[in-house]
Amino acid sequence: MLLVSLPGFSHQNQMTTSSSMCGPTPRYGDHKLTKMTNFATPATLLVQNKRKTNFSPVTTIFNQKTHEFTPSKSYQEVIIAAREKFTQEMSFRSKDKDISLAKTLLYISAEDEAFMGYNREMDTHSFQNERNDTSVLSDSRDWDCVEAMPMAGKKIDNWLLELDNIAKEVKVELMSRDIGCHLVEVLEAVNKVMFESIGFRRSPVVDSNCSYLHSVLCSKYGSAILLSIIYIEICQRLNLTIVGSRVGEDFLIWPETGNPEELFKVNSGHSLFGIVNGRCVEDPKSMASDLTCNSLPGLDIATNRDIIGIYLANLIRVHWKRASRTNRGLMLTSPLRPVHDDTEKWRKINRSSMPLLRPQDLRLAIMASERLLILQPHNWALRRDHGMMWYYSRDYGKAVQELSICMAFAPEEEAEVLELFVEKLQLESSWKSRGHKGRLMVP
Repeated sequence: MLLVSLPGFSHQNQMTTSSSMCGPTPRYGDHKLTKMTNFATPATLLVQNKRKTNFSPVTTIFNQKTHEFTPSKSYQEVIIAAREKFTQEMSFRSKDKDISLAKTLLYISAEDEAFMGYNREMDTHSFQNERNDTSVLSDSRDWDCVEAMPMAGKKIDNWLLELDNIAKEVKVELMSRDIGCHLVEVLEAVNKVMFESIGFRRSPVVDSNCSYLHSVLCSKYGSAILLSIIYIEICQRLNLTIVGSRVGEDFLIWPETGNPEELFKVNSGHSLFGIVNGRCVEDPKSMASDLTCNSLPGLDIATNRDIIGIYLANLIRVHWKRASRTNRGLMLTSPLRPVHDDTEKWRKINRSSMPLLRPQDLRLAIMASERLLILQPHNWALRRDHGMMWYYSRDYGKAVQELSICMAFAPEEEAEVLELFVEKLQLESSWKSRGHKGRLMVP
């Protein structure tokens, strides 16, 4: 079973394994737009209300707050469609091998791009309102579906074509060498085209600019997991199967081969395995540096769903770090510990203000978490973190709902901590629902 560890979310190193993911770390593979005041994610709100009205709830919210301004429905429709297509790709494919990594990641990109585009449109309108200026108009759009929405100037099919074109360049490289299709020769050609001719580079610092497939294909600068996915997709187009596994903090890939020794032969200071996977293979602090040709057969091979899960976990971490940038070291589970360990600490927290987080980045983290829960609905630690993100969004109703579900799956000790926290949240929610302002002082 594939274990994933991503540091930085929780006090505990739990999320299905003994490591932590931007809080806890999920175990992947267990189950082989505007700045809204209620902090509900766009996809959730739109889908829930789709049958109730011809106007989306997002539009309704802004009609009330921006002088009857009705933004274009294009972004809203893309948000709904992209999530539906992601769900279909994950849920309705009978065989894991039929899942397209590239297309699934582009659906994720499309949903997040549409959400951010919607926010930009609302910001533009707010700016116009402040200046009483009607000369600045929103960009006109002639698209109304996820496949037609441009991302960095290209549609989804165009980005898939980019991968096709890279594979064609590899074939040209092989023909120019006048060599056959031996495994090592193909890998050398892929490496030359990707890392020398095109210039793909791994980013030492993972941020949102290198965390979406279309952005990486555009800038050639990306996170390790995305470069691995691009490598897999290119080799797939060359009829070469690439497999991967989570090793410590790294996701490593290599070709299916009966002779793994040739992957570790050092030539010009580097092995093929090292070139494919980057510096982590040579970093003594990384578990990847301990691998040998004899180690590969003992690793758990990631499925396509696992790989998408690893990618989404990284995406959650990226957006959470951006959301909590002004609160260095803030963990998703920080509010849980005072309730369990010291009632007086809880009182002090209630008297202090809630940490200020960047709402758009927090919303993007929630959206990534929603997708990951589609893959792993019974992952208690992931659902706990999802509930805590709603808590930080000040949507206590959704926080109570998710944390209550989590208690059904969590270990007994964790469930007790959550139960106390949920009780206090329910009091807080009831206090505010009665029109009271400020935070409730829990005796």
